[in-house]
Amino acid sequence: MKREMEAKGTKMAKMKPVRVGAALWLAVCLGLPMMAGAQVVPAASVEPDQPADQLVPPTSAGDFTSAQLDSALAGSWRSPANRARDAYRHPKATLQFFGIRPDQTVVEITPGGGWYSEILAPLLHDNGHYIAAVQAPAGDGEARRDGDALHRKFAADTAHYGKAKFVEFDPKAPVFGAPGSADLVLTFRNVHNWVMADTAPAMFKAFFAVLRPGGVLGVVDHRASDEASLDTVKQSGYLPTRYVVKLATAAGFVLEESSEINANPKDTKDYPKGVWTLPPTLSLGEQDKAKYLAIGESDRMTLRFIKPLPPPPAASAH
Repeated sequence: MKREMEAKGTKMAKMKPVRVGAALWLAVCLGLPMMAGAQVVPAASVEPDQPADQLVPPTSAGDFTSAQLDSALAGSWRSPANRARDAYRHPKATLQFFGIRPDQTVVEITPGGGWYSEILAPLLHDNGHYIAAVQAPAGDGEARRDGDALHRKFAADTAHYGKAKFVEFDPKAPVFGAPGSADLVLTFRNVHNWVMADTAPAMFKAFFAVLRPGGVLGVVDHRASDEASLDTVKQSGYLPTRYVVKLATAAGFVLEESSEINANPKDTKDYPKGVWTLPPTLSLGEQDKAKYLAIGESDRMTLRFIKPLPPPPAASAH
């Protein structure tokens, strides 16, 4: 039993439980069955005819992460407006697809007003690290307004955001942290902005640099039609999936998997104000508002890239 317990000494086993009882957490860490509300006792003292339905089976790391995501999504600190968008943004399925765990170091690139911050920062509060990478503001533009709003949000609720960190970056020469310091880099609906500003290649190279080998880059963005060329759509906010893949692979990433989690077949992608015609922006105001609300938010690509592990050292010749 001692050797078995030592073998369980993984990173997940060291995590502090979040809203999980101590007895259940002990069972989770050690892989031991446990009676609800009772102490763990030596195997020899357990009655052989004890009903199996009184035991709580061990919880896997995946189950633990799922439970913590549910807790974060149900959090009272989330704004009603943000919660209403869950039906379009599918945060739990998206984050699970990217392989998130509560003990990781996660860098979110340009989180804006903090839609995903409301989920990620509390999820990582006890056992991981959440880092909001915000563009260094110039003047009184959108970057400054978003950055100030996020700072205010975090400062107003230290119970959930008190351990969150910020890093400012120059989009023309971005640095998001020490090389190899992050487990997961996430960016939601931002790549089209960098493409329009001609900073996307530098951004992807910086993602690659901050991730550890084997680390994951998760990308969600508005998806153009397969036959569309970049030149014809890049001002619309939509991007060809193949172009985003090209940006990532040119930086050294490997596309591990794509998902249809955030697909929307109702999106025809041919609107007067581009993707901003649709909710939540609704750039046309009241004009055809019901029509665009019925379509919903944009059709989105969801891509998981991995930073390859280095090749094993060559065997020395004897």
